[in-house]
Amino acid sequence: MAEPLRIALAGLGTVGTGVLRLLATNGATLTKRAGRPIEVVAVSARDRSAERGVDLAAYDWAEDMTTLSMRDDVDVVVELVGGSDGPALTLARGSLANGRHFVTANKAMVAHHGMELAELAEAHGGAFKFEAAVAGGIPVVKGLREGAAANRIERISGILNGTCNFILSEMERSGADFADVLTEAQAKGFAEADPGFDIEGVDAAHKLAILAAIGFGARIDFDAVAISGITEVGAADIARAETLGFVIRLVGVADCDTQGPGAPRLLQRVRPCLVPKNHPLAHVTGPTNAVVVEGNFSGRLLFQGAGAGDGPTASSVVADLVDIARGDTGLPFSVPVADLEPL
Repeated sequence: MAEPLRIALAGLGTVGTGVLRLLATNGATLTKRAGRPIEVVAVSARDRSAERGVDLAAYDWAEDMTTLSMRDDVDVVVELVGGSDGPALTLARGSLANGRHFVTANKAMVAHHGMELAELAEAHGGAFKFEAAVAGGIPVVKGLREGAAANRIERISGILNGTCNFILSEMERSGADFADVLTEAQAKGFAEADPGFDIEGVDAAHKLAILAAIGFGARIDFDAVAISGITEVGAADIARAETLGFVIRLVGVADCDTQGPGAPRLLQRVRPCLVPKNHPLAHVTGPTNAVVVEGNFSGRLLFQGAGAGDGPTASSVVADLVDIARGDTGLPFSVPVADLEPL
């Protein structure tokens, strides 16, 4: 049996504890598929005393999570802390600069610092993987980077935020107004106590910027994403769309303008859209996510599934670990950062 892949895990919230449970439950199967055991050796979180429902006795505890990147007994650092800067970014930089592989579910950090982190990975020989940063359990990053690699990508569109999709589809179903359905979403756990990043479209824009970079071979430029949220969508808008044969969804779209001034130019926008009822995205309801990738030879590809939650997101985190265990430490954006276009 090959030597185990040794993991340090930073962040023990719902996703972090989900990763521990998944590794414990599916460990034997994962060992067969990966060709070697995947073992957590160290963990860290903000509050050691918090009740998490998992036994941490077998793992070394790091009071300062940023020290995980310096441990000689760690091959991969997994970051599930969140935040575009702060300890998460310090840990990412340190891990990759020290030649460690780095796996994250942190969409904001990848959207704002992904180019820098990819360059560190290239320079020091580590893998930088972030499947779980986009659409939870849907393997759309790998599907776009590898499954659609033979294509020129013409368009990426998708429902990338489960909170907004739950609100809009529930408004459609019940006829209730935005504020009432937002309260319901919070009560059901589909919306945060402070839902601003979700309902204002920022969360979806982070994900779109990442997918656009992979699909179009462009540098991530989050500031270039035009963003409009759903706070101004009312029950009357939903009803009017229905009479015209549409539904309203918050949709992220990336495509390339090849004709206008400054062409070619990558266009990225997140906004409430009228979606025809016969379009695949019209049938995506509740907190589900879906991404449509259109390639010049593949045609339309639909990726759909749970966009959040401990199980689905942990599944994507561990899928990245399996790839690393197999030796798949390839370029995170398909090509070297120097070859990405500033579209």
